[in-house]
Amino acid sequence: MKSFVSVHDAPDIPALLHRAQHYKQHPFTTQPGHQKTLINLFFNPSLRTRLSTEKAGHQLGFQVITMDMAGGWQLEFEDGAVMNLDKAEHVREAAGVLSQYCDVLAVRAFPSLTDREADYADRIINAFREYATVPVVSLESAIRHPLQSLADCMTIAQHSQHLRTRPKVVLTWAPHPRRLPQAVANSFAEWMLAWGEVDLVIANPEGFDLAEEFRAGAQVQHNQREALRDADFVYTKNWSSYDDYGATADLSDWIVDEEKMALTNNAYFMHCLPVRRNVVVSDGVLDGGRSLVLEQAGNRVWAAQAVLEGVICDM
Repeated sequence: MKSFVSVHDAPDIPALLHRAQHYKQHPFTTQPGHQKTLINLFFNPSLRTRLSTEKAGHQLGFQVITMDMAGGWQLEFEDGAVMNLDKAEHVREAAGVLSQYCDVLAVRAFPSLTDREADYADRIINAFREYATVPVVSLESAIRHPLQSLADCMTIAQHSQHLRTRPKVVLTWAPHPRRLPQAVANSFAEWMLAWGEVDLVIANPEGFDLAEEFRAGAQVQHNQREALRDADFVYTKNWSSYDDYGATADLSDWIVDEEKMALTNNAYFMHCLPVRRNVVVSDGVLDGGRSLVLEQAGNRVWAAQAVLEGVICDM
C-alpha cells in the first residue's frame, strides 16, 4: 500500500485481516518503524483513533508525533487563493515540510456538513495525498473512516466462525441529538461489500439513504424491524442526510433496544463509539453479553498496526 485512505488501497482484505490478527496475538514481533517517524495530524479531536494509532506506532518502533490542528494553525486548501485573511500557510508547503519530518503522515478531518460537493471531494485528505511525498494514512476523512472499518471487519471475522457461511450484517441508522457525518456508515458499507464475506442490509429512515457509490450492492430497507429480522450482527450508527445534506431528524423510535434485538438471530451488537446511551442504544443492549463495542475499540490498535506496516513496507 502506497497510502491508505479507502478500501481501494487494500487490494487483499483477507491478508490485511490476517496481519491485524497476527499483531493482536504478537504485538511486538516486527519493528518496521524502527528509526522512522509517524506524524499524526488532527483537524478535529479524537479519543480512540488518536490513542490506538499512537499505540500501534510505538509497538511498531515508530517515533510518534501528534499535532492538534483544531482551533490552531490554519491551512489554505484552495489553489490560487489570495491569502490575506486568517490562513497562514498553504497545504502545498505544509505537506512538503511535514514529509521531510516523517516517514508516514496520518491525517484526520471532519466534513463541514454544509457543502456536499466540497465534503465529498474529500479535499483535506486528498490534498495531503497529492502534495505529501510520504505515505498518507486516513484517520478519518470527510466521507470515510477506513481504519474503523478494518477493525470492524476484524471483529466480525472473529465472531462469525460458528455462524452461517455468510452472516447477515445490518447497518442501522439511529437517532442522535447532533448531526453527524456519513463517514463511518459510508466506510462500513464500502468495506463490507468489498470484503464480500457477509450479506449487508442497510436500514435507515426515508431521506437518509447513503450516497449511491457507498450503498450500491447492499439491500436498503426503510423498515428497521424488518431489516433486523434474523440478523447475526447489528451495527448501529447515526448519520445526517445525504440528500438534504447535513439535516437530521427526531426519530426516537429508531433506537436499538432489547425488543428490537429480540428480532435478530441472537445478534452481536456493534458501534464505533462514542455512543449516546438510551438515545442510540439502550443500556440493556450496550451492557449485554452480545455487545462487541469494547472489542471493536481494542481492535483499532491491531488494524492500525497492520496498515502502518503495510504502508511503510511498500514505500
